[in-house]
Amino acid sequence: MLSTDNKAIGVVKPGHIFTIEPMICEGVHQELMWPDGWTATTKDGKRSAQFEHTLLVTETGVEILT
Repeated sequence: MLSTDNKAIGVVKPGHIFTIEPMICEGVHQELMWPDGWTATTKDGKRSAQFEHTLLVTETGVEILT
């Protein structure tokens, strides 16, 4: 999936929630976004899989919510 180059500087604090969305690709890593603005495929059309974990930062660590 696409990643965003965020120039913001800050600290992850308890209560913050974010996602990690890796994509495993059989071929090239370059992505192609479809016109629907949601669907992404690899440029070479080979098989790929994407999954997501939503994480909550707590006072004692991180909790996986998904």
